[in-house]
Amino acid sequence: MRQRRPLKLFAGNGNPALAQRIASALGVPLGDLMVRRFSDGEVRVECHETVRGCDVFVIQSLCPPIHDNLMELLILLDALRRASAARLTVVIPYYAYARQEKKSTPRDPVPAKVVADMLTTAGAHRVITMDLHAEAITGFFHIPVDDLSALSLLAHHFIRLRGENLVVVAPDAGAVRLARAVAQKLAAPLAVAYARSGRTENPAHIRFAGDVEGLKPLIIEDMIVTGKRVESCVKALIRQGCIPEIRVAATHGVLAGDALLRVMQPEVVELALTDTIPQHHQHPRVTVIPTAHLFAEAIRRVYHDRTLDTIVLPHTVGD
Repeated sequence: MRQRRPLKLFAGNGNPALAQRIASALGVPLGDLMVRRFSDGEVRVECHETVRGCDVFVIQSLCPPIHDNLMELLILLDALRRASAARLTVVIPYYAYARQEKKSTPRDPVPAKVVADMLTTAGAHRVITMDLHAEAITGFFHIPVDDLSALSLLAHHFIRLRGENLVVVAPDAGAVRLARAVAQKLAAPLAVAYARSGRTENPAHIRFAGDVEGLKPLIIEDMIVTGKRVESCVKALIRQGCIPEIRVAATHGVLAGDALLRVMQPEVVELALTDTIPQHHQHPRVTVIPTAHLFAEAIRRVYHDRTLDTIVLPHTVGD
């Protein structure tokens, strides 16, 4: 029987707290790594332990500052590849540029594909990520991609609302897939926001496919960047007679600029985000849902060459 290669775990500066929690869940220490900057801003990576012949997992969230974290990841991958790692798996809790995955006009770039190409060129053999904005991105890679879902985590967090006049709301068509799955887990109806103009930015123009009147809305997003879409959805729900006890949940809380102020309107009693992106604010109505055990189990299964289709976490809501 072939002897299994040693497992090594390294982390960049994208989300060090999450990386440490993943390492703790695995019972594997983070590798001895130094990442520093030269005076002109160039990244310098120094790996202080051998990785020759090892199965190496690199944890790096591509959250702001996006380009610093991306460049750091690419250089780290190159360092580990040149140090003769047997297999390099990149764990990217938040994949930047995922919203730019297609051409809308003839001269548009496709940055999501560019990032995929760079990761592969730098030496990645496999990618583990979570709730990509578009499923098509997995096809940009010529290596295996495991796109985990925060579905079970979100559903478990809100299971207490089951049977309490809940309605799950997708603020636009792009959020329907995740919102529908959460609605099924919570045995709640689904409502989808739409606008005749094709844009859901003006609350007066928003309508809902599905009833919201007299119900407690739970708005589901894969990511919140500016918060404008959620803000408009909240105002439209109030206009159309929902119970003014609204909850918002998203896998990735980018929260650029004043996004948190836009989302946290008086009627929003809770904003639930996972920790794929560090959340440094201390807002009393913001809840951070941990993902470390999900990523740790995915790493464990990849390391042992087992399927990821049947991952079951403690306290996961059943069908």
